[in-house]
Amino acid sequence: MSDAWDRLWTPHRMQYLKGESRPAHTDAGEDCPFCVATELDPDDSLVVTRGTWSYVVLNRYPYNSGHLLVCPYRHVADYTGLTADEVAEVGALTQQGMAALRRVSNAHGFNIGMNQGSVAGAGIAGHLHQHVVPRWGGDTNFLPVIGATKTISQLLAETRALLADAWEA
Repeated sequence: MSDAWDRLWTPHRMQYLKGESRPAHTDAGEDCPFCVATELDPDDSLVVTRGTWSYVVLNRYPYNSGHLLVCPYRHVADYTGLTADEVAEVGALTQQGMAALRRVSNAHGFNIGMNQGSVAGAGIAGHLHQHVVPRWGGDTNFLPVIGATKTISQLLAETRALLADAWEA
């Protein structure tokens, strides 16, 4: 029996399931993708903008188009371990990210938060990162609810370029 029309296929998610670009353990040191990202070309790393104490990168496995991560440069796991300067800049970059996402995608709202520790859902618990997930009315439609599939409507490199340009505005 053919199931060509009975299933929605998202083979790109297999990279995530297999752990590609993720450290072998959640308290990653040398193989931390957030530490490595700052050393790569922005097109390869998906870094959108850089601050003094922290930077913004697109999530490689987004919940929604434009899903940003705000990360301190320093490899620190817990929010209480951030300096006052890092806390302030993570907050400022979060606000700027929201404004940039509104400019380029007309986001209606946002989910913003941090998962602190593996038991709280942090996939990379060793390097703190704040999620900025844009939301739109109706973005929780039949695909994620019934089909357990999320549609991402734009290539990550294109989204990164749009946001980087909007950041300067």
